[in-house]
This record gives sequence, structure tokens and C-alpha cells, in this order.
Amino acid sequence: MYKNFYSLERNPFEITPDPSFLFPTGRHNEALAALYYGVRRRKGFVVLTGEVGTGKTLLLRCLLQLLKQSPDVACAYIFNSLLSPLEFLQYIAGDLGIAGASSNKGELLGQIARYVIARGQKKLTTVLVVDEAHHLSPEILEEIRLLTNLETAEQKLVQILLVGQPELDEKLDSANLRQLKQRIALRSHLVPLNPEETQGYIQRRLQLAGCPGPASLFPPETIAAVYQHSHGLPRLINTVCENALIAAYARQMRSVSPDIIDDIARDFRLGVQTPKSGKKDQGGDEADLRKAAKTLLTLYASLQAQQSRAEDLMPLRVTEQ
Repeated sequence: MYKNFYSLERNPFEITPDPSFLFPTGRHNEALAALYYGVRRRKGFVVLTGEVGTGKTLLLRCLLQLLKQSPDVACAYIFNSLLSPLEFLQYIAGDLGIAGASSNKGELLGQIARYVIARGQKKLTTVLVVDEAHHLSPEILEEIRLLTNLETAEQKLVQILLVGQPELDEKLDSANLRQLKQRIALRSHLVPLNPEETQGYIQRRLQLAGCPGPASLFPPETIAAVYQHSHGLPRLINTVCENALIAAYARQMRSVSPDIIDDIARDFRLGVQTPKSGKKDQGGDEADLRKAAKTLLTLYASLQAQQSRAEDLMPLRVTEQ
């Protein structure tokens, strides 16, 4: 809609993770290098965490794109972690192309083990990538631990990458998963962009989209407003900037102004803080209960007064008739 108006060849702020739009900050480069190194050097178990919208899935897409260029790598990519242990293993077998996968869990584990061992004997690499891994149940995490037992004296036969929100770290810190935690070879954590990186991120996306003047379309004061509302989260930056371009186009403005960014932020309620826990402290609960009780008593008294006035008027109306 706005591409012709701003001389763009493509939409610069699509939400879909597109590897061609990767903005290589130092932290993102380190994380991608750790994932790739962990696979190619067969380190066995690698963990990547980061808050919602920091670019974890985009990094995974970049990694998978790199791995597809290597004919010696077979990869199972699981993005739905809300599975039963049997469904989880069946998904792995299907993604790896294991023919005649059994519906019996024990037999299925044996088939996966034989497949992995056969590839290992040929010096081939087998990779299991799990996105949204913070949703994994303890039972599936235990299955993953058992898969890490597939190894030779020199190296691991299955390279496992777990990617998820910080809750994944909390799960791995639990006492019943300490054996799995001790097998982690590499760990990385993504953080939001800082103000300078946010400016570079926006300008790079505009340049890749063919924008002839990124600095004039999104001037520094506008980018500062984007950072203020998005807190440097790439997904939110994309959402705000995409809607800002639509709004600016509707007004036939050649440059996106800070007030447009403020309007978009209000529309998306970006200033509303989400509580980290559904539980309140006891004092807060008691105060809320007292306030609610007082409101109900006031309402009840008002209704009683209205009813009383209505009853007082009834005889008068009868007399008038």
C-alpha cells in the first residue's frame, strides 16, 4: 500500500522471521556462532534463551539455512513443544525421515538410536532443534536427556539445541533436571537492542527494502520515540514501524513524525505493564477486598434509598387518581 509512495521494493518491517533481514548485533552474532559451533563441533547440548521478541526464532531460521547447505547434516526442527513424549519422538522420527516409525515408544526409541548411530559411523551429523522449549514438560525433557546418552568415546551423536524464553533456564535449574543441566556445553542469552542498535536496525531494514533515504523517512527523533515505546525489542520495533508507515502514508507525509509513533504506541497499549505474576501480596488483596466491600455497601445503600423514595410516592399517586 505504501511501497510506491516511499519508493520501497518490499515491506521493511514484516513480523515473519526473515533471515535476509538479520541485524547482526554483537550479541546476536555470538549466539548464532555458538549455535553453529555447537552443531559443527558436535558439542551435544546447546541452550539459547531470550525474552519474547528478541529474535530467537529469526536466529534459528538463519542457522537452519546454514545447515541446509551442508549435505552431511540431518535436522529435526520442532516448533510445537506441547506434545506428549510419544508424539515428540514420532515428530523427530518423521522430520528425520525414518521409515516405518513405530507407534510403540520403546521400539521408536530403538529406531531413532539405530538411525543416529548409523549416521555417526559415517561421520554424519544429526541435529534436534526445539523452539519454544520453555513449554516442554519434565517428561519430554527427560526424553531429551536420554537422547544425550547417544555418544561415542569422542563425541555426542545427537546435537540438541533448546531455544526458549527465560523460563527455560528456570526449568533447567530445577533439582530433578540437574543431570541435563550438567550436560549443557554452550549457553547464550539474547537481550533487547540499545538505542544505537535500534537506530541501526531500523535503517538497515529500510535500506534492504530499497528506501532511498532512511534517515529522512525515520529521523533520529522518531527512532528515539520507537525505542522509548518498544524498549528495543525487535518484534515490537517492527510492529510500531509498520503501523507508523501506514499512518504516515494515510496522511501523505514523507517523513514519520514522533507523534505518529506515540499514537501507534497508545493504540497498541505499549505503556500498559503486564504483571510478572498473577499473584498479589496479601496486603494488596486485603486492600482490594476492603475497597470492593465499601463500593458494594455504598451501592446497596443507594438502592435502598431509591426503593424507599419509590414506596413513599406510591400512596400519593393513588390519591391523585
